[in-house]
Amino acid sequence: MSGVVRAAPDAPIVPIPGRRNERFDQLGRAAPWFPVVGLGIGVMLVVVERVTRLVFPPLLGALLIVTAWKLATGGLHLDGLADCLDGLVGRDPAHRLAIMHDSRIGAFGAVGLILFLLLEIAALSEFAPTWRWRVLLVTPALARATPPVLARLFPSARTEGHGAAFRASLSRGGPPIAIVAGLVIAVSVLGAFGVVVAAAALASALALGAFLSRRLGGITGDVLGAAIEAAELTVLLTVSAWLH
Repeated sequence: MSGVVRAAPDAPIVPIPGRRNERFDQLGRAAPWFPVVGLGIGVMLVVVERVTRLVFPPLLGALLIVTAWKLATGGLHLDGLADCLDGLVGRDPAHRLAIMHDSRIGAFGAVGLILFLLLEIAALSEFAPTWRWRVLLVTPALARATPPVLARLFPSARTEGHGAAFRASLSRGGPPIAIVAGLVIAVSVLGAFGVVVAAAALASALALGAFLSRRLGGITGDVLGAAIEAAELTVLLTVSAWLH
């Protein structure tokens, strides 16, 4: 597969104590805290939104917000999304997994990322200030409640890798706690409409997980990252549709 070489991010953007393998082997134990981490990202985005609102027009402000959003995670989930899009051209599960493991980005991944980011920027630019900060606060938290659910419902496509390690260390109570935490955050900020938004985010992540699980014979860390991106975009589009 030809294209631009991209480095696969092997570590989180925020350093975590301990050796790298140990961090990922125990990552599933932290699943109940994922929405809280997402809330922290949301707080950062609200600060960026307040600053850009004072200085720039809405469209440029939305572009800067999305840039800060993706930089906050080191592009980790976008990398997973691009890998999954590229893998769709494979002829069978083994070939698709091999394509996804390639460090280069192909046409499907590049075009998909461009369209994906444009959709997020367009949606954010149309929100009134009273809604934009609420959406930014809730979206990362809701999206990060989905990986534990997918890891519990679908098998791993590989016996090794970050996705398999996450699934192996995931506790039975992790997924429901993560979902409840995300729902509480959504309802606290958006009111009863937060239930609809949370349901839409979870549904999109589950649909993507089910589709890719059939194509790959299970899920991987890339699938979990792609699910986060899909859930975030779904939240933005759901709120945009409701407001219009």
